[in-house]
Amino acid sequence: MPIQDLKEQIVRLPEQPGVYLWRNDAGDTIYVGKARVLRDRVRSYASAGHLSPRHAALLDEIASVEVIVTDSVMEALALENNLIKQRTPKYNILLRDDKNYPYLQLTTTEAFPRVLVARRVERGGDVYAGPFLPAKLARRTMALAHRLFGIRSCNEVITGNRERPCLEYDIKRCIAPCVSEICSEERYGAAVASTKLLLDGRDDELLTTLRGRMTEAAEEERYEEAAQLRDALRTVQVLHDRQQKVATPGLGNRDVFGLKVGPSGSVIQVFTMRGGRVVERVELAADPGGLVRTDADVLQAAIQQFYEDRVPPSEINLPIEIEDVEAIEAWLSACAERRVRVGVPRRGDKRALVELATRNAELAYRTRFNAITAAHFDALENLRVSIGLPVVPRRIECIDISTLQGTETVASMVVCEDGRMKKREYRKYRVAGPVSPGHERTPKPDDFASMREIVQRRYQKVISDGGPFPDLVLVDGGAGQLSAAYDALELIGLSRLVVVGIAKREELLYTRDRPEPIALPTDDPGLLMLQRIRDEAHRFAVTFHRKARSMRDFDSVLDRVPGIGPRRRRALLTAFGSLAGVRRATREELAAVVGAKTASAVLEHFSQQ
Repeated sequence: MPIQDLKEQIVRLPEQPGVYLWRNDAGDTIYVGKARVLRDRVRSYASAGHLSPRHAALLDEIASVEVIVTDSVMEALALENNLIKQRTPKYNILLRDDKNYPYLQLTTTEAFPRVLVARRVERGGDVYAGPFLPAKLARRTMALAHRLFGIRSCNEVITGNRERPCLEYDIKRCIAPCVSEICSEERYGAAVASTKLLLDGRDDELLTTLRGRMTEAAEEERYEEAAQLRDALRTVQVLHDRQQKVATPGLGNRDVFGLKVGPSGSVIQVFTMRGGRVVERVELAADPGGLVRTDADVLQAAIQQFYEDRVPPSEINLPIEIEDVEAIEAWLSACAERRVRVGVPRRGDKRALVELATRNAELAYRTRFNAITAAHFDALENLRVSIGLPVVPRRIECIDISTLQGTETVASMVVCEDGRMKKREYRKYRVAGPVSPGHERTPKPDDFASMREIVQRRYQKVISDGGPFPDLVLVDGGAGQLSAAYDALELIGLSRLVVVGIAKREELLYTRDRPEPIALPTDDPGLLMLQRIRDEAHRFAVTFHRKARSMRDFDSVLDRVPGIGPRRRRALLTAFGSLAGVRRATREELAAVVGAKTASAVLEHFSQQ
């Protein structure tokens, strides 16, 4: 294992916090991690190969290690986040969030702010709300801000010196800050404050503010403005009454995480609670991959990536404990510039909200990976447990041999990935047969030798192509075919691949690690999936075998005549209709099609027969 060659370098690593980077032969960063003590953490990888095949694959690919020392674990955490984002190492957990959904941006960095639709949150001082699901809800909310509060939508530089307002003012969608006589900077600032309350979901505060401004305008006899505020007040009240949001008084501002990890990936639901009400939901998802030891690894990666471009609230509730919670709290507090607490609630309303987020994560998991896909993964998980595989066999390759008394022996290889057959990756082979001592191929039928030959040819090609390697190789047959397949894999250095034989009739599974075959129930989902893959390989092999026999029967006689190639054979069959018609033809009739010399060769060939 390459990591063993780095022992001397690892021993000299500092006993300080920092970040370590594993690199491959090409110099690419393949994994980034943080550590409280760099030497101990990096040294632990020397015995990590038994944890999972993905750990073993990482260790096989490692060529060098680089470390960056930091002053604290919190700094290491921040640096790890930056490096993962910049380099996207293939063995780190990389989460996708619903960034296809837009945000609303209130440009408070401008003197006269606007409301814009944004696809990402950037640190610059502006206020963001969202993401909005569905996306059209963002534009509806933006239109509501224009209609209720008169926030401008133009790109002009506002100085207040414009002679007259534009059409937006006439249709009551802007209060015209471009004309100082119509709208003062203080009035526009009040409209911006109301818009911010609307975007933050703080409807109670907004209603109170609008009611106070309406009363003030009426007392000062500004009746037109009071009427506008009255209409805005009614609209916000209706929206407030229609909102179907989870609300629990006293919970304040917090984010609540729910987690579901399964064989097909991971889903994290984040409930954003403001003022005791869940005002937004964000979904994060990850495909299977990364060096995941526990569910806590997925959750910690989600927290780090979620708050990289968001300001965290004062409290974050999690479903399970995570490592380095003190460092996470310190990092989040530095980002928010105030104290942030991270914890796992045990009882009460907080725990109920965590359980609600978890149920939503489970529902999103089933929705994202639909019922058929989920059933496939359940079958693969059952198969993993039944056979004792180290990982879920997401990619299964099946090999089948087809022959008729040792003639025209062919083989097929089919691929099933995540429970779905991938016909583009099917392969078919003609079996060359065993080699005699005189280095000549012999037609003697030998199923074991045929299996050995095809397995060796198939996986030598996989090695030369650099993959993909299967999680499970399925062979049609019993202990003999299984042994032949392992013999071939050992010859090419792939004995670590797992091979299973499935015997017909009894439908028993043969493995190398068990002396007795495995008998699964007839309705076991894993067995049913293997039977489906085996039957598909058999169908593909038999189809190829029939085609090979038909080509042999059609071509064998005329192809043996000297001077006849594909063009003359086609000309003869076209002229006389069949092989029998060629036999009955006279010398003159044959010569008219292929010439006198070839006609004589045809007649001589048939006379010898």
